[in-house]
Amino acid sequence: MEMILWGLFFLAAGVQFTYLLVVFGRFAFFYTNRSARTQDQNTSGVSIVIAARNEADHLKDLIPLLMQQQYPTFEVVVVNDRSTDASEALLNAYSRQYSGLRVVHIRYTPAHLTAKKYALTLGIKVSKHDTVLLTDADCRPVSPNWIKRMSAPVRNEGKTFALGHGSYLALPGLLNKVIQFETLMTAIYYFSFGYWKSPFMGVGRNLCYRKDFFLEKKAFKSLWHIEGGDDDLFVNRHATAANTAVVAHPESITVSQPKTSFREYFIQKKRHFHAGKYYQAKDKLKLGLYTLSHLVFWATGAGLLFVSTDWEPIALVLGLVLARAMIQYLIISEAKKKLEGRGKVAWTLFFDLMYMVYFWILGMQGYLSRTVKWK
Repeated sequence: MEMILWGLFFLAAGVQFTYLLVVFGRFAFFYTNRSARTQDQNTSGVSIVIAARNEADHLKDLIPLLMQQQYPTFEVVVVNDRSTDASEALLNAYSRQYSGLRVVHIRYTPAHLTAKKYALTLGIKVSKHDTVLLTDADCRPVSPNWIKRMSAPVRNEGKTFALGHGSYLALPGLLNKVIQFETLMTAIYYFSFGYWKSPFMGVGRNLCYRKDFFLEKKAFKSLWHIEGGDDDLFVNRHATAANTAVVAHPESITVSQPKTSFREYFIQKKRHFHAGKYYQAKDKLKLGLYTLSHLVFWATGAGLLFVSTDWEPIALVLGLVLARAMIQYLIISEAKKKLEGRGKVAWTLFFDLMYMVYFWILGMQGYLSRTVKWK
């Protein structure tokens, strides 16, 4: 039994170190933003599209902020999806104030379509420009150069997709620290594989792509029945090594309002994991290999500490655990610098264990669930 544990432990450790050093490490230590080093050759128009339902409180602050973006030609398209709050009156007033704001009001959603995908499709269809930049009502660009940074690969490099980072506002408390760690790890996943020319997802809080491509693919064809996935599943279906770029720059990120209760957070993550079961098989393998080896590494390491009586095997297990923790800390810190301009990350070992537990519990619930909704 002990020999089996050792074999599984070393195998899992090998997979973990390979991912950390080769997959994640390449992005963390060697990524450079090409568009940040070159001047804009193409300043064609950009359409910011936002689907919102009962988001008057957020839209009140977001619309004036977006209008301050330092980019020559852009519009903001807000799709008001059956809101029952003050969204309609607010948006109508703003549309009279800002000539660059366009508003679409949805009165009903067809029964066979999911709400957010329908709202986004209408917004993208009425947009004026081929470059579409997506975000959510509760998001805030951190820089007036957000449009310029995020759309640069699409405008200047002929890419179809530009994948950005959507972070969350830092607040006191354990839940917020869990959210910060999980969001950063998710970003490291898809930025690293995107940098390795193997993109598999993006986030709707900060995503850019071509309108013509979206319409050519008949919007969310084959995805209409899935609640969620308007961002990661659309990218998963259509992103390739040739047509996708990642944008990691402190001026390119958005910051969102995080959930403030574990119940709300679990519901949100359940929806995200539910969409994940529709990923392509090769992308499930990318994620599954790391997460399974993560679980096996900790489980067999704990088992070896329990059955071992000599100090040598105990020292070996603890040494590998410590080495992995140090490497992970360096990679997360460097990746955070690339993404957000700052790199301090605390308690990575503790949150790594929490992340593993949460992933397997919520992941299984979301994967097996048949009942998720947008709002």
